[in-house]
Amino acid sequence: MSRVAIVTGGTRGIGRAICETLKDQGLTVVANYAGNEEKARAFSEETGMPAYKWDVGDHEATLEGCRQVEREVGPIEVLVNNAGITRDGTLLKMTFDDWYDVMRINLGGCFNMAKAVFPGMKERGWGRIVNIGSINGQAGQYGQVNYAAAKSGIHGFTKALAQEGARFGITVNAIAPGYIDTDMVAAVPENVLEKIVARIPVGRLGHADEIARGVAFLASEEAGFVTGSTMSINGGQHMY
Repeated sequence: MSRVAIVTGGTRGIGRAICETLKDQGLTVVANYAGNEEKARAFSEETGMPAYKWDVGDHEATLEGCRQVEREVGPIEVLVNNAGITRDGTLLKMTFDDWYDVMRINLGGCFNMAKAVFPGMKERGWGRIVNIGSINGQAGQYGQVNYAAAKSGIHGFTKALAQEGARFGITVNAIAPGYIDTDMVAAVPENVLEKIVARIPVGRLGHADEIARGVAFLASEEAGFVTGSTMSINGGQHMY
């Protein structure tokens, strides 16, 4: 039986690319999503992969959601924490809710999902956790104190949990994407996007499948000696 992988925020953008790539690698893949029923339905119809709905920022809902996946699909052995939102604005304009929602989902979601699957991974003596950080968690970004803080927290979370998991055969790594041609980036005003691309040495936005291939390696048997690392996939925009 193939290993079961779950990808949060898995029905669109980078998450969908990760799901499709892991499936191509022979894993049994489940996507999690929070709200867009139409996109989730289309994802399952087009890929044949199931999609389970819950808010990863809700601790109890996450524990129950993962229990349901394990009852219906099998033990979760690969976790990809990809779910994330933005609520951009300068500190002077940012509300507490803007701050809290991003921290609750982007960073809190990593804790909640890891809390749900880590005990089973420990018991089985094998696991792969891949957390999706961001170039903006490494370098910061104007108007994103919430997002940059949450993503930077993911990088620290990764290093700490890697130390806890190593002796149990659980690796924990992160990927820090640069600017990728997803719906989130497409929402950036064109004049701003042109300035961003001008700062990328390779001269273009990244593609979702380029992130997915990095995840596939970190989730593989062959990556057993890689843990606590952050893989930067950003076209050379930030060398960290």
